Amino acid sequence: SLDAMTAIHLNWQAGAPMPGVNIPADKVRAFDLQPEFITATLVGLKSRAGVFNLQRDINANEDEALLAVLPAVALNQLWRLLDIVTRTLQALSALVLVLSLCGLITALLASLEQRQRELAILRAVGARPLDLLFLLVLEGALLTAGGACAGYGLLGLASALAAPVLQNQWGIVWPIARLTADELQLMALVAVAGPLTALWPAWRASQRALADGLTPRL
Repeated sequence: SLDAMTAIHLNWQAGAPMPGVNIPADKVRAFDLQPEFITATLVGLKSRAGVFNLQRDINANEDEALLAVLPAVALNQLWRLLDIVTRTLQALSALVLVLSLCGLITALLASLEQRQRELAILRAVGARPLDLLFLLVLEGALLTAGGACAGYGLLGLASALAAPVLQNQWGIVWPIARLTADELQLMALVAVAGPLTALWPAWRASQRALADGLTPRL
């Protein structure tokens, strides 16, 4: 009944239950359970053939501000819209990843000019070009892994801070960020892409002559 539905949602606000608020069953009768308005109702038909005719008649009725919606069709449209949004966000994420890898290359190339003498000293004390290559690739891998972990940590912190606010104000349940199988695969892809991206700056550094870094610049 409508009174029962109102009683069930006494401790709800903005479409979600208020945390810490629990109304005992014996106290429910003290409230006015008469609903002030009805926003939606579910109508079932004996004949499925008349569904579209009834929907058209309700939507074409100009005397009442009513809207007839088929739940299955509406949900299908919603999933299609969400699929478009998801694909758009995935494309933006891929673009951000590419830009981040380009930034990694730029940072490594810029650091090579400042660390040229350091790398030359390593060569002078016996480090092989392959050792320098491995060292710089390892640096790229650590930067990539650190960035991925920091990003996931910030996401978890933002989720933990925003979840109560979203639920209390707008009734949106925002789950705390947890890595799924697909996200683990993406993080593994990023972890592999970082060292591969660092290969070119590392190769350039390993091919420089020893005298390039030890010759004093006037």
